[in-house]
Amino acid sequence: MAAPAGSATPAAPAKGSEAALAAALADVPELARLLEVDPYLKPFAEDFQRRYKKFSKILSDIGENEGGIDKFSRGYESFGIHRCADGGLYCKEWAPGAEGVFLTGDFNGWNPFSYPYKKLDYGKWELYIPPKQNKSVLVPHGSKLKVVITSKSGEILYRISPWAKYVAREGGNVNYDWICWDPEHPYKFKHSRPKKPKSVRIYESHVGISSHEGKIASYKHFTCNVLPRIKDLGYNCIQLMAIMEHAYYASFGYQITSFFAASSRYGTPEELKELVDTAHSMGITVLLDVVHSHASKNSEDGLNMFDGTDSCYFHSGPRGTHDLWDSKLFAYSNWEVLRFLLSNIRWWLEEYCFDGFRFDGVTSMLYHHHGMGQSFSGDYNEYFGLQVDEDALTYLMLANHLIHTLYPDSITIAEDVSGMPALCSPISQGGGGFDYRLAMAIPDKWIQLIKEFKDEDWNMGNIVYTLTNRRYLEKCIAYAESHDQALVGDKTLAFWLMDAEMYTNMSVLAPFTPVIDRGIQLHKMIRLITHALGGEGYLNFMGNEFGHPEWLDFPRKGNNESYHYARRQFHLTDDDLLRYKFLNNFDRDMNRLEERCGWLSAPQAFVSEKHEGNKIIAFERAGLLFIFNFHPNKSYTDYRVGTALPGKFKIVLDSDAAEYGGHQRLDHNTDFFSEALEHNGRHYSLLVYIPSRVALILQNVDLPN
Repeated sequence: MAAPAGSATPAAPAKGSEAALAAALADVPELARLLEVDPYLKPFAEDFQRRYKKFSKILSDIGENEGGIDKFSRGYESFGIHRCADGGLYCKEWAPGAEGVFLTGDFNGWNPFSYPYKKLDYGKWELYIPPKQNKSVLVPHGSKLKVVITSKSGEILYRISPWAKYVAREGGNVNYDWICWDPEHPYKFKHSRPKKPKSVRIYESHVGISSHEGKIASYKHFTCNVLPRIKDLGYNCIQLMAIMEHAYYASFGYQITSFFAASSRYGTPEELKELVDTAHSMGITVLLDVVHSHASKNSEDGLNMFDGTDSCYFHSGPRGTHDLWDSKLFAYSNWEVLRFLLSNIRWWLEEYCFDGFRFDGVTSMLYHHHGMGQSFSGDYNEYFGLQVDEDALTYLMLANHLIHTLYPDSITIAEDVSGMPALCSPISQGGGGFDYRLAMAIPDKWIQLIKEFKDEDWNMGNIVYTLTNRRYLEKCIAYAESHDQALVGDKTLAFWLMDAEMYTNMSVLAPFTPVIDRGIQLHKMIRLITHALGGEGYLNFMGNEFGHPEWLDFPRKGNNESYHYARRQFHLTDDDLLRYKFLNNFDRDMNRLEERCGWLSAPQAFVSEKHEGNKIIAFERAGLLFIFNFHPNKSYTDYRVGTALPGKFKIVLDSDAAEYGGHQRLDHNTDFFSEALEHNGRHYSLLVYIPSRVALILQNVDLPN
């Protein structure tokens, strides 16, 4: 409404002014804390203010119109199909572009129009089918269904409900079928969720490739055979990929077709619940790799064109398509899309008892350019302004708010390559509310070094910079390699290091060739320095801990539908005659030592040395002294290393030990005494023998454990 003539409208504070800053600080409860930690964000205080106000407004609107986010996020309790207490069936869909909606299936002989839905406001449709006279089940467990949509152009479309809880592909069918999942004896969880771990050590896993056999492995197989390995290796968290149903197996689970359905190619929903429950019984936290950044463009068995229009859940026109991924992009500002996605989050938390999420494709969500063609130099202007999709960012804030309100011990991880400031800061500070972000620059650095530089040319300062370059108080998950580095077209670190010799010289009976020796020693060193220096959590992709050879490739036309590279050869590490066991042993003991000493949950390390000529890196974290000698052939006698602690030190982890495939050049009975001699900015120092290509951890034994 215009101001009356003669009256003055209060002017908004000028952008960047002290008044604007004061207004932002007044609106965002803990923004002052964020700006105190990073004063360079002050010019962008109004951006944080706008984001926080948008989040608060939607949360308030949800409260006003839906009775709160708790109720709003239970969409799966009314949408889809539901058996009523009286034996009838209640069905509900959101199809704003539809002319008519019907339910058909085995239960009515596939008559497409015998059960029409009634049109409600806001594009919603509902149907109630009364019970049979004999009270028998209207739509039995295991029977097939379809939603029939008549479009405004007169087309008759057969669709799977976006809320379908189980879909499966039968025989040689191309498309998935929607199947009623209503078992007589649903799985009942026996074990409580583990407490949130202080140090997160994540085993990134894919159920389908978890067997050495050339086939798709099952939930049962993973539960019985892989979970015990994960527990033995000292990981306290698993991140399950490719669980949300995806029609195309080779998409690695990133082209979702049914968001509420657990993938049927590995087994039943009850078997997935058993997997999660068994992990909980072992004290293992279970995260879901959730894909809300985009969706498959399938329409026959996906969300696309559900109501006959190109919009519905997605943006209409070019904005609704991701050019690089050839997939559909959600309209995050749409009320029903928010209901769908937030309910999806809650579904996986409540129905399957997941303990949190790794959000895929966050960079694509955060920016209208989706990160395509962007280098992200670190200039703060890249993270604010018109290029940011604040609707998507607000959705992520709402999702984190919901997750942490429902289950305060939940963990959320953002896959963001851009490094957006405050993404992992509390929402009350104007941040995104994530617990962690993936430190995505680290694996790229290791691949670059191995591919492009001789060992003697590795830059110690650059390695340390890459491992420590993270925002203060925003936690990172460090990793040397994940599934991304193992995909076809690339290779695992072990294969980059040892390549073809892995086929011939990994036997303990074969000569310890220079290539295999170098590969085994560097594989251990790279993993330990990443684990100890790179973040506040650690991630490993299944099999890479023991140097899994080759690469990862799913069955597809281009490889004659072969499963040869879509499997994990765990038997390699069980064979006592193969050297894979050495890498496996090291990974296990590294994790177990972290469990005991807790360096991931300790403050960032103090790096006392990064010597280019000697190729030595030394640092302290969690009361431990870490020493790395990356030199390919130089060993050092009586090498002085600085420490903050006086007293006696002992070796607690030595990559050169026999059980790790090392050369046993160090005597573990040796006591190292620090003296009050300042060195590299530390008040004390000690003398150590450091062989070439070795990683050591020393612990002060005078300190109480």
